Amino acid sequence: MGQCGITSSKTVLVFLNLIFWGAAGILCYVGAYVFITYDDYDHFFEDVYTLFPAVVIIAVGALLFIIGLIGCCATIRESRCGLATFVFILLLVFVTEVVVVVLGYVYRAKVENEVDRSIQKVYKTYNGTNPDAASRAIDYVQRQLHCCGIHNYSDWENTDWFKETKNQSVPLSCCRETAKSCNGSLANPSDLYAEGCEALVVKKLQEILMHVIWAALAFAAIQLLGMLCACIVLCRRSRDPAYELLIMGGTYA
Repeated sequence: MGQCGITSSKTVLVFLNLIFWGAAGILCYVGAYVFITYDDYDHFFEDVYTLFPAVVIIAVGALLFIIGLIGCCATIRESRCGLATFVFILLLVFVTEVVVVVLGYVYRAKVENEVDRSIQKVYKTYNGTNPDAASRAIDYVQRQLHCCGIHNYSDWENTDWFKETKNQSVPLSCCRETAKSCNGSLANPSDLYAEGCEALVVKKLQEILMHVIWAALAFAAIQLLGMLCACIVLCRRSRDPAYELLIMGGTYA
């Protein structure tokens, strides 16, 4: 009965190690996705520490690949030292992922205030004639999120660019995709996106952080199962003399 329990735990442990390799790739992908997406919205969110959870999750992904290798070798070779090392490293990674979840929630709560503070400045310095990086970011966000202005298209009337151009129009990035003849004129508001960009940028950034949080939670649960199986193998190996003799190549009478 003891042997069956050990064999079953070992089988699950080997399977979990294979999952760790898959998890490593997924975590690295999630971290990279956060970096790439943040690059599109960095002008609206100046706190670079928001990327810290993404950095950690990429590091955890790389470490999970190594953990899977250690776990497979330790399980196949029946190494007590290897399994103990495996459990210890898994515990450290588990704690790290809990920290990632906490930081994710902390920065997610800060997103709205950060965006509200930054977006005013970005829109105020918009230059549609000779666009800089911030101006291109505004046009990109308005096209991607189908929005116009901070709260609505009328916000453009308070910008320096609008006052300088004196043509009573907003950037072409405010034009709806279905409005083929749109020139950004406020005289035709039905051609413009009605929703403001601030709320949509906040929502997008919060969604990005939620991807990190859910990824960390999911793989933390898998790691808990991995630690449990490794501990079962270690404990039963210590208590079952038949298992010890089997590993040593002896007989049990």
